Amino acid sequence: MLDRTDRKLLSMLQQDCTLSLQALAEAVNLTSTPCWKRVKRLEDEGYIRGRVALLDNEKLGLGLTAFVMLKTQQHSREWYQQFVDLTAQMPEVLAFYRMAGEFDYLMQVQVADMKSFDRFYKRLVNGIPGLIDVTSSFAMEKIKYTTALPLPE
Repeated sequence: MLDRTDRKLLSMLQQDCTLSLQALAEAVNLTSTPCWKRVKRLEDEGYIRGRVALLDNEKLGLGLTAFVMLKTQQHSREWYQQFVDLTAQMPEVLAFYRMAGEFDYLMQVQVADMKSFDRFYKRLVNGIPGLIDVTSSFAMEKIKYTTALPLPE
């Protein structure tokens, strides 16, 4: 179970995982060793899955965000695994969800421009049989984006 100190550490690390152990320890009123043990425990228990650098998609020339909604009549284990394997090889797919509701799957795709998206789209629809509807929407403006999860009280 997470206590207040654990939640504070997780919150701080979500905002900046490069904070020094000393800075983290001071913020939660611990010395370095107990603070390190807490962070290590949070990693060991899977609360912290990794530490990454968040890159600027615009500066990297990847300015087009697309949300791709897919329907299929295929639901076999073999088809599903083929679909998962195909998308795992597509670095443009940032997020991929199996959905309840009108569409079966939702992808968030990041590419340079519409021409790049068209190449991605053709690889997707030609790479997996059985898709009956592929609908794409394009983000015009990023209003909010965060990777920080809301931590329970």
